[in-house]
Amino acid sequence: MGNGDARVRGLAARAGGWSARHRWAAVGIWVLFVVLAMGLGSAAGRVDVNESEQLKGETATAARIVEDAGIEEPAGESVLVQAKGDGPKATDPAFRSAVAAVVTAVEKTGQVTDVTSPYESDTISKDGRSALIQFDMRGDPQTAGERVEPVLEAVADVQKENGSLRIEEIGGASMMKTFDDAFGDDFKKAEYSAVPVALGILLIAFGALVAALLPVALAITAIVATMGLMGLVSHLQPMSDTANSVMLLVGLAVGVDYCLFYLRREREERAAGRDAQTALRIAAATSGRAIVVSGVTVCVAMAGMLFTGIAEFEAMGLASLMVVAVAMVGSVTVLPALLSLLGERVEKGRLPFLRRRRSGAGNDSRFWSAVLKRVLARPVLSVVVAAGALLAVAAPALGMKTENLTLDQEFGDSLPIVQTYNRVNEAFPGGSEPAEVVVKADDINAPEVKAALADFRAQAVASGASRGPVEIKLHDQQNLAFVYVPLVGGSDQDAAGASLEKLRDEVRPATLGKVDGIEAPITGQVAGNKDFNDQLVGSVVPVFAFVVVFAFVLMLLSFRSLTVAVTSIVLNLLSVGAAYGILVAVFQHGWGASLVGAEGVGAIITWLPLFLFVILFGLSMDYHVFVVSRIREARARGLETRDAIRHGVVTTAGVVTSAAVIMVAVFAIFGTLSMQSMKQMGVGLAAAVLIDATVIRGVLLPAVMSLLGERNWYFPTWLRRLPDLTHDEAPEALAPTPRAKDDEGEKVPV
Repeated sequence: MGNGDARVRGLAARAGGWSARHRWAAVGIWVLFVVLAMGLGSAAGRVDVNESEQLKGETATAARIVEDAGIEEPAGESVLVQAKGDGPKATDPAFRSAVAAVVTAVEKTGQVTDVTSPYESDTISKDGRSALIQFDMRGDPQTAGERVEPVLEAVADVQKENGSLRIEEIGGASMMKTFDDAFGDDFKKAEYSAVPVALGILLIAFGALVAALLPVALAITAIVATMGLMGLVSHLQPMSDTANSVMLLVGLAVGVDYCLFYLRREREERAAGRDAQTALRIAAATSGRAIVVSGVTVCVAMAGMLFTGIAEFEAMGLASLMVVAVAMVGSVTVLPALLSLLGERVEKGRLPFLRRRRSGAGNDSRFWSAVLKRVLARPVLSVVVAAGALLAVAAPALGMKTENLTLDQEFGDSLPIVQTYNRVNEAFPGGSEPAEVVVKADDINAPEVKAALADFRAQAVASGASRGPVEIKLHDQQNLAFVYVPLVGGSDQDAAGASLEKLRDEVRPATLGKVDGIEAPITGQVAGNKDFNDQLVGSVVPVFAFVVVFAFVLMLLSFRSLTVAVTSIVLNLLSVGAAYGILVAVFQHGWGASLVGAEGVGAIITWLPLFLFVILFGLSMDYHVFVVSRIREARARGLETRDAIRHGVVTTAGVVTSAAVIMVAVFAIFGTLSMQSMKQMGVGLAAAVLIDATVIRGVLLPAVMSLLGERNWYFPTWLRRLPDLTHDEAPEALAPTPRAKDDEGEKVPV
């Protein structure tokens, strides 16, 4: 067969062939798609998740009642006035004078309303050493942080005049401003630095500027197009800033990976003496197919987040799914067209200090060749050692403790406002994060309703759920009342949760529950955390089942091997388990926590295990599909299974290593952020990818496949009626030898 006479079949091969023949059309269509998606998305605007859509349960019910009533709760602020050492108490003239000065100072700013003295609201601690002045910020609560600066300055001026007292402000607006100032640029720096890091690694991997720019350009255009699509889709499924950040992370990772897989294979075939047309056809039919299989599998994994019932997770899942799909389509369409257009110019901009990579064996990794030689020589020992090590690493995950991190857990003592938060909670347990009862009645001023509200206030304290003071705000026109109940336990999530349960299950039924027509859902920070946890725990089984079952089916159809499908799932679960173990060891038990700046956290943030499972299960398939496809391809050409394993692992080692280094570097950037939740996410993702690309793909996968031998390709007769998605696995140009047969006589599809 002539060098250029290779005929291939399959979606990826046909798409690549068409794009290579219609180069300008393919590039033009892609550019038009990106521009249209971004333009239409910008015109439509993005609809973000609101509080009433975040969760099910009482938190959502309360948000819906407030939203329907047209009430926008202002951003509440408090000023703590507290004696230092033997300083004056709340009854002393100096203390009273300082309180009056704070009230006057904040009122003069013109930015606040409803200023309440502690002598009016009885917000004075039991020891008489602390008092809270409370007020609301004027205007939109979402932007209150932008207007709170004059108020903070006014409070600071009063502090300067009262050295014997501690005068500090805390609340929604001041925390918003503090965090924006301290960490607002944190995420931007992480997102902006991810692209240069990826580009730098690609420059080293390819040694040429043009070749390195292609994957980054594809990833960026895929991300830009997806941003536009998110705007359009948000009118059906609201999005969020968090979903946007996750989309950027996933889009950069898979966009670079897919392009890297494709480009490396095309260059390899060119270096082996193929002409440009044949090299592209082979890359389309092999790496292109692997990209499609991987992309579909990742999309399925991301779709698992749609089963959580949590709007934020649904937004993240849909945004990630879209960017993976766009990157996948771009990789098998516009990339072949660009490679056809560039030809040898893809080598332009070579770095003089990097030697040019050779063809053939020169592409094989010496390190991984040496490792693989030992692995295949002793596969049983390799499986025992590698699997044993991963199970040992995963063992701490059995004691995983998840919770929503408190302010001091999330940020440590690096910010003064965290210390203020702790002081307020110590003096007024639960005062900084009270439970909020939203009471809706036909007539909020009816005698029986007022009596029930008074009874609820008394019983909340008498039951031990709160130490008071319980504050009631009436909205006569909307027939609503807001009841604010400081919970006993304060920042102790378990104790505060017990107090909340007592309010919901005992106090409310005995008071407000006795009045017909009253709705009284209890919300607030603690209630929101509990409802979120309950929703998340309930979604774990459906999400895990969906992802695992559909990934299994896709692997089964893509490789027509029951063994490959089963081992794929087991190895991926082992990788995820090891990542869980590392997270628990570092962030919960504190082993090596100082290395990543995570001392004293003591728990894993609630949403992370499920999020990591979905993301990692999807991304792990990138490497798995790519390596196993190469092994399957080699066997289809007639190589023995052991030789096919050696060929598949060694020839893909370079590209898998490059892709893994990029992912680890990008994820590690998030591990350097100050927020512990983002640090946990970054460390977990980076550790999992590193384990997956080394221990799993370099040791455990070849050792297991070597032990299984021909059983790797076992496909029961009763399953052979299933669709065959392996037909474009290896083009005829790569198959000069007769097709191999599996252990039951079925021809391996080529």
